[in-house]
Amino acid sequence: MTQHLISRLLLYLIFLVSVNIQSQISFDAKVSKKRLGLNERLRVDFVMNENGDDFTPPPFTNFQIVSGPQQSVSRSWVNGVRSFSKTYTYFLTPKRKGKVTLGQAEIAIKGEVYKTLPILLEVISAVEKPNDPNNIDYITDENIRLVAEISNTQPYLNEGITVLYKLYFRNPISISDVQELESPSYGDFWSHLIKIGQVRVNTRGEYKGEPFNEVVWRKVVLYPQKTGKLDIEPLSLNLSLSVPSDRRDLFGRRILTQGQKTISAGRRVINVKSLPEKNQPSDYTGAVGSFDFDVIIDKNALKASESFQAKIKVKGNGNLKLFNLPSINVPNTLEVYEPEHSENVKISLSGMEGTIEDIYTIVPKYQGKYPIPPVQFSYFDPKTSNYKTLRSQDLLVDVFEGPLAGNKSNQEKVETKQIISTKENSFRFIKLDTQLFPIKKNKFWLSFNFLILLLLPIGLILAVIFIKHFILKQTKDSASNKQKQSQRLASKYLSSAKKAFHNQGIFYEALERALHNYLKAKLKIETTEMSKEKIERLLLDKKVDGQSAIDFIVVIENCELARYAPVSSVSIKEDYQKAISVIASIDRQL
Repeated sequence: MTQHLISRLLLYLIFLVSVNIQSQISFDAKVSKKRLGLNERLRVDFVMNENGDDFTPPPFTNFQIVSGPQQSVSRSWVNGVRSFSKTYTYFLTPKRKGKVTLGQAEIAIKGEVYKTLPILLEVISAVEKPNDPNNIDYITDENIRLVAEISNTQPYLNEGITVLYKLYFRNPISISDVQELESPSYGDFWSHLIKIGQVRVNTRGEYKGEPFNEVVWRKVVLYPQKTGKLDIEPLSLNLSLSVPSDRRDLFGRRILTQGQKTISAGRRVINVKSLPEKNQPSDYTGAVGSFDFDVIIDKNALKASESFQAKIKVKGNGNLKLFNLPSINVPNTLEVYEPEHSENVKISLSGMEGTIEDIYTIVPKYQGKYPIPPVQFSYFDPKTSNYKTLRSQDLLVDVFEGPLAGNKSNQEKVETKQIISTKENSFRFIKLDTQLFPIKKNKFWLSFNFLILLLLPIGLILAVIFIKHFILKQTKDSASNKQKQSQRLASKYLSSAKKAFHNQGIFYEALERALHNYLKAKLKIETTEMSKEKIERLLLDKKVDGQSAIDFIVVIENCELARYAPVSSVSIKEDYQKAISVIASIDRQL
C-alpha cells in the first residue's frame, strides 16, 4: 500500500514538472479593443516568449488587413536570466456589423504547435468623429491628408503615367517620424521608383484650395502591361506627431500631446485602353510615345575583309525599354554579326527619355557597291491617337579593293619532284672487317643506379615533410591575413556607416558589413555560417557576458529590419552608438 502511494506521488510530481515546463512557453493574441465601430481600426498583437517558426495568422475572414504583419523582437539579460519576446502586429478594419470572431493563430516552437484562443468581438455602426477641438483624433482627421495624384487615369497600353504620393498637414500638427506600413506592389505595371533623397516640406502647398504643408513622399513611373481596369494598391503611413493640448506649463506654453496616426492614400483604379487595331502597321513592335528614328553607317568606303558598323537608333520619350528595334537587311555578300544593344535612358516624372541603339558589325567579302535598304520603324503616338511610321534613307557602301564576286582566283600549286643523284661512288662496297667490342658487365652494388634507388625514397620523404610544413605555414599566414583584413574592413565599414547617417540604406548596409567582418576576425567564422543562434552560442562559449551577446544580436536584427521599413535619424544614431559600445565591450572580454 505504501509503495503504491509513493508511486502515485512520483507520477503526480512528474506531471506537475511537465506542466510547469509547458507553461513556460506562451503564445497569446491581444487586441486593442473588443468593441469597435465599423469605421474604426483594430490592432492585434500575437506575442510569444520563445522564438518560433512557421507563423500562421488567422484567416481574418470578417476583416480587411490595413497593414501587417509588422515584426518586433525584444531581448534582455537580467541577473543571468535571459528573456525573449517576439510580436507579430496587424491593423484591421471590420467588414460587417455584429458579433465576429477572431480565429486562432498557429506557430511551431521547439517542435510543438501552439495556438492562440479565439477572441469574440462586437462591431457596431460607424462612430461619429469627435467634435472636441482638443481631441487628438479630431485634430488629426481635420488637418492631415495622404493623396495619390495620378497624371492620367485613362492611359493607353504601355503609355507612361506618374503617381505622386503627397502628405498634406497643417498647424497645429507637427510630424516627427514617418514609417511606411503598406507599400503598393504594382503587379500589373512596369514600374520605376524615382529616388527622392532628402524629404523636403513645402510650406506653401495647397489642398482643395486651402493652405497646407506639402511633402512629396513617393514618386513612381508606371507603364500598364494589361488593358481594362487596373488597381493601384494603397500606400499606408504611420505618423508620429505632436499636437498642442489645452493644458499649459508654468510659462504659459501649451503642453504637447504625443500620438500616432495611421493614414492611407486609398486604392485607386485606372482604365487602360487597348491600342487601336485599325491602321496598325504590320511591323509594329509595341513602341508608344514620341520618337525620332535613323540608321547610320560609320564608313561609306572600305576594303574587302574590313568591317563597318550600322547603327539603328531610336530617340525620344516613351516606353524605350519595352519594345524591340527593327532589324537591318543587307545583301548576302555582306557578313552580319549579332547586334550589340545599348541604352542611354533616364526616367523622370515625364517618363522614359533618351536613346536606344542596336549596333551591327558588317564585313564585306568582295569588292563592289552595296546598297543598304531603308529600315522602317512604327510607333503609336498617344497624343494624336495615331500610328506613325518613320523610314531611314537609302545608304550605299563602296568596297573598292578585294576579290570580285563570282570569280575564283585559285592558283594551282605545282608540285616539284626531287631528282635523285646518280653520280659515281653513289654505291659503296660493304666492309667485310668488323669492329666489335666486348660487353662489359658492371656490378650493381654501389653503382649509380643503386645509389639513385637508395636515395630516391629518402628524398621523397623529405620533400613531403617540407611541402606539408610549407602548406601549414601558408595556411596560418592566410588565416592571420584574413583576420587582419577582416579587422581593417570592420573599421572601414564603421567609418562608412558614420558618414551615411543621412542615408538609411547605405548606413545599415555598412554597419552590417562591419559587424560581420568583426565576427570573422574575432570568432574565425565565415559569413555563410553566421546564424544568430550560432553567433550567440560562440560569444557565450568565449566567456562573453550574456547582455553583450544579446546587444550584438539586437544590432544585427535592427540592420535586417531596416531593409524593409524606414527608421528615424535618432534610431540610426542609437544603433551606431550601440554597435560601437558592444564591440568595445566584447573586445575587453576576448
